[in-house]
Amino acid sequence: MTSELWPYVALVLAGFLPNEIWRLMGVGLARGLAETSEIVVWVRAVATAILAGVIAKIIVIPPGALAGVPLALRLAAIAAGFAGFLAIRRSVFAGIVIGEAVLIGAAVLAAR
Repeated sequence: MTSELWPYVALVLAGFLPNEIWRLMGVGLARGLAETSEIVVWVRAVATAILAGVIAKIIVIPPGALAGVPLALRLAAIAAGFAGFLAIRRSVFAGIVIGEAVLIGAAVLAAR
């Protein structure tokens, strides 16, 4: 094997395949579950809580260029995204687009 391909092979073997096995097992196990079953509701709640924690960490302790945007503007972008989510028929896509637009606009204004 050439030395140029080795990092990609290692990435597939150590990163992709172990995760993909768990995903396939999850799909197989969830196939027979009702969407309203207690385990599915619990898993959805845990996934939502983890995502909320990651977003909160990124907002409070921002990495990279996001650190240049003041906290008040980052919080305003979150509020605008949530308001857009609620206003446009609980559309996650609309909430993300509106939140990102406000955040990018805030970053541009903060850079001036």
